[in-house]
Amino acid sequence: MNKSVLLLLVGIAAGQTGCSMAPKYTRPEAPVPAEWPAYEAAPPTANASDAALVGWQEFFADQKLQRIIAAALKNNRDLRLAALNVERARALYGVQRAELFPVFDASAIAGRERLPADLSGAGKPLTMNQFGASLGLTSWEIDFFGRIRSLADRALEEYMATEQARRGTQILLVSEVATAYLTLAADRETLNLARTTLEAQQAAYDLVKRRLDRGYVPELDLFRAQTQVDAARRDIARYTQQVAQDKNALDLLAGAPVPDDLLPAELGGVSPLKEISPGVSSEVLLSRPDIYEAEALLKAANANIGAARATLFPRISLTAAIGVGSTDLSHLFKSGSGAWNFTPQAVAPIFDARAWSALKVTEVDKQSAVAQYEKAIQTAFREVADALAVRSTVDQQVSAQESLVHAAAETHRLSSTRYVKGIDNYLSVLDAQQALYGAQQRLVAIRWGKLANQVRLYAVLGGGWQSEPAAPAESAAPAAPAAPATR
Repeated sequence: MNKSVLLLLVGIAAGQTGCSMAPKYTRPEAPVPAEWPAYEAAPPTANASDAALVGWQEFFADQKLQRIIAAALKNNRDLRLAALNVERARALYGVQRAELFPVFDASAIAGRERLPADLSGAGKPLTMNQFGASLGLTSWEIDFFGRIRSLADRALEEYMATEQARRGTQILLVSEVATAYLTLAADRETLNLARTTLEAQQAAYDLVKRRLDRGYVPELDLFRAQTQVDAARRDIARYTQQVAQDKNALDLLAGAPVPDDLLPAELGGVSPLKEISPGVSSEVLLSRPDIYEAEALLKAANANIGAARATLFPRISLTAAIGVGSTDLSHLFKSGSGAWNFTPQAVAPIFDARAWSALKVTEVDKQSAVAQYEKAIQTAFREVADALAVRSTVDQQVSAQESLVHAAAETHRLSSTRYVKGIDNYLSVLDAQQALYGAQQRLVAIRWGKLANQVRLYAVLGGGWQSEPAAPAESAAPAAPAAPATR
């Protein structure tokens, strides 16, 4: 019995110290420039912060928006599914890692058998009893060549990938909620603009009608004024529909109907967003959860190669048990009733073309994972570069559009005055009205674009996965689950 216990301990120690056949992992070089594209734009403000260090509650200062985002993080079904995927991956990793350790089973038997005289060998019927109890393991594979350990490493990396996917889903959700909130605010402001325009157009129509009744203007002017009234009425109906659809989209993201008191009145009432900076180096992209996810899947593919290589080497499994046995239950645990068995088995592959093909598959899978990792970095670089391109020019667009609105308003005022005095016809007033209304709508759209781009830049730089800002300044990247291999 002591000998069997010693053999079990030796086998367990050997299994825990098995080598690994997986290739040494080296992170691929990022296939993007080391620095961001240079745009002619003002540098970020001195108090700008790194997006990865800024919690969404700090970035979005608007308290109504904060409450909606908090509700979305609690109720949104996509985020809930992502969290469940993390739990599932964690459990699968636990199952795979448990393969490294033996499984012990306890068993007990009790039997009674009667043999007829013809079979007993004693010339008379014989009744036999058998009792036993044992503790053992069955077909435990000792991981000399790291096959099981490589599979466990793959499961760990897949778990880490799902965790990063959950963080990426949260970033996407936060940014989508903020964008939907801003869109609703912009459409509400445009709806208010259409209503104000309708009132002005209706007043102009009434003026033209009075002048027509007195014979001062032709009937053509009245129909021209009517076109502006009808156009404003059409826009009110269209933007009322759009506001309702925006509210529906926000409700879906929040996972529950958003109370009316949390809805924005107009874009100008939304609190300013915090300024963030992408820094100088494009290495900041490595802190994005989707990049972490792609690298984790690459590491999983690398570990899978080790498992495929190990199948080309012998497998050693162990079956062993220790226990007691007796023909009499009362003698079961007495001296001399001990029993044990020890059955190691080694299976060496001689020829199996499937194993070599499977190894080739894992090597191709790794090459595909490298391509996916590089593509993820290139896509991230393009997203940030696009957001920076917008940021470099959007303030100039806002300034120019504000000046354009002011000029259009003055043109409309002077045209209306000249028309009332009989200097100009109504066509000039009509042109001025259309120009002013279009310029005001365009200003709302540009201001929305500026805020939406700030949200996008925050998201594509890896911000939004945490609710509070990180305490240490040096932890620029989101914390990843612990792993045996360093990133």
